Amino acid sequence: MLKLKHIAAAITLCVGASSAWAQKPAPRDEFYWLGQMNKATTVINSEEGLLDPAKVPRIAAGIVKVLQDGALPGGRRPSTVITFEPLLIRAAGQDVTLLHAGRSSQDMHATYRAAILKDDLLALAEQLNLSSATLVNLAERHSKTIVPNYTNGVAAQPNSYGHYLLGHAAGLERDAQRLREAYARIDRSAMGTTVLNGSSWPLNRLRMANYLGFAALVDNAYDAAQISSSEHPVEVAALVTAMALHVGSFIEDVMTQYAQPRPWILLQEGGGNTYVSSAMPQKRNPGLLNDTRRDASTSIALAMGPVIRAHNITPGMADAKDTKTHTDMVKSAIVFLQGFDKIMKGLVIHPERALEELNSDWTASQELADVLMHKYKIPFRAGHHFASEVVDYAKLNNIKPLDFPYSEAQRIFKMSVKDELANPELPMGEAEFKATLKPETIVQNRKTVGGPQAIEMQRMLSLAQQTIQAQSRWISSKKNFIDKAMNDLDRDFSKLSPP
Repeated sequence: MLKLKHIAAAITLCVGASSAWAQKPAPRDEFYWLGQMNKATTVINSEEGLLDPAKVPRIAAGIVKVLQDGALPGGRRPSTVITFEPLLIRAAGQDVTLLHAGRSSQDMHATYRAAILKDDLLALAEQLNLSSATLVNLAERHSKTIVPNYTNGVAAQPNSYGHYLLGHAAGLERDAQRLREAYARIDRSAMGTTVLNGSSWPLNRLRMANYLGFAALVDNAYDAAQISSSEHPVEVAALVTAMALHVGSFIEDVMTQYAQPRPWILLQEGGGNTYVSSAMPQKRNPGLLNDTRRDASTSIALAMGPVIRAHNITPGMADAKDTKTHTDMVKSAIVFLQGFDKIMKGLVIHPERALEELNSDWTASQELADVLMHKYKIPFRAGHHFASEVVDYAKLNNIKPLDFPYSEAQRIFKMSVKDELANPELPMGEAEFKATLKPETIVQNRKTVGGPQAIEMQRMLSLAQQTIQAQSRWISSKKNFIDKAMNDLDRDFSKLSPP
C-alpha cells in the first residue's frame, strides 16, 4: 500500500490551509461537506492505489484553494457537485476530476444531506434536553402543589402540579427517544454507491464513512440515494410534529386560565411575556403564549412539506431533497422549544387560588365512590350514583364540597341505594366524609404506581433527571464522534503537504 510519507516527500506545493482560514470554524453547509468528501477521497484513494501519487500535490492544493476562497467574505460556496467541480478544475486542472471516479452527485448529495440533517438533529436534541430539564426542575419545585386537572375541558380531579408536569416530561422523553432512533437511521453514509448500483472502482466505503463522521453505511446501493434520502426528512418531520403537538397542548392548558377572572396560573408580567392592550388598560395579553403556539403551528406546517414533496414521485427524484427546507423545519422546532422554555421559566403558580378552585367545585367526588368500594365493599356503580346525587344537590343549592351537610349525605345515600343495598345507611362517619372530599388528602392517598404520592413523585423525578443526563451524554458522544472524524480527516489531509 502506498504510504502517506512517500506522497508527502513528492509534494512540492504547499497545500496547508492559511492560519486565518484554519482558525475560523467553517459552517458545515453543503460546500463544507463537498470539501470534506474531496479531501477524504484524496487521502483514501492515494493511499489505496486508486490515485496517481504524482498528481496528488496539485489536486490537494486545488482543494485547499477552493476551500480558502469559499471561506473569504463573499466567497463562492457552491452547494452542488456540478457547480463545485468547475472551481476545482480552475484551481488544479483536469486531473482533479480523477477524484470523481466511482462517485456521483447522487451519492455525494445524499451524504451531505444526511450529514447536515445530523447536525440539525443534534442542535434540536440540545434544545429539547434544555427544555425538558426546565420542565423537570419546575415539576420538582411543585411536587406538593395541589391544582385542578381537566379532561374534556372540564375540571376533573385534583392533582400535584409536579405530577402533571412530569406527564408532559414523559411525552418529551418519547420525543427524545424518537430523535435518537431517527438519528441512528440517518447516521449512515451513502458515499461510494455512485448513482444506484455502485461502481467498478473498489472504493473503500467504510473508511470514507469514518472520515465523514458516519457510524455505518447505507447497505444497499440503490437505497442510498434513491429511497432513504427521501425518507429521512419525512421521519424528522414526524418528530418535529410530535414535539409541536406536545408544546401546543401545554400552552393551551395555560391559555384557558386567561379567560378566568381569577386564574391560578399566569405568566409573570413584562419581560416579553405579556403586553398591555392598546385599548383596554386592564388587559395583560399573554404574548409569549400566543407567539410560541404560533411558532409550533408554523413548525407543523413546515413539517407537512417533506411529506407532500415525497408523495407520488418515482424513486430518486429531487423533490423531497432540499437541504434548506429541512434545516428550516428543524430550526423552527428549536424556536418553539425556546419559547416553551421561556414560558416555563415565566410561570407564576398560585397554590392558594388553585386550592380555592378545587374546593369550589366537586373534583373530589370520585373519591367518595372509591372509598366506599375499597373500604366498605359498596359496588362502585352504587357509590358513583350516590356521589353523583350529592353533586347534583350541591350545585342546585350552591353548596361547596367542604360545606356539604353530613345529614344530607346520609339522606342521599339512603335514597340512592335503597333498591341496591340491604343496608342503605352511609357507612362512613362525618369526619371521614369531610376528609374524603379534601383535595390534599386525595393526592396524598394515591396508591397507583406512577401516581402523585410523595414516594412515586420522588422516583419519577429521579428517573426523569437520569434520562436527561443520559440524553446529554448521548448528544456529547455524537458531536464528539463527528468532530473527531473531521479532525482525523484534516490531520491526514494535512500530511499531504511538507512541513
